[in-house]
Amino acid sequence: MVLVSWLLAEVPAQAYLDPGSGSMLLQVLLGGFAAVGVIGKLYWHRVSSFFRKKDSSGQSMDPRAGA
Repeated sequence: MVLVSWLLAEVPAQAYLDPGSGSMLLQVLLGGFAAVGVIGKLYWHRVSSFFRKKDSSGQSMDPRAGA
């Protein structure tokens, strides 16, 4: 009931969304995805080392781990 009355009480905004605003929104979204990718790459070693097997001396059994 409240939702219906809220929708009926709405007035037109008379707003304009130009192409520049759409391109700025796209830039923000792409920048966010790039930032998430960079953060993921920076912390990938920590995440992967958590799942890597270790021998009894505490060294990683992965031969690539020293590289």
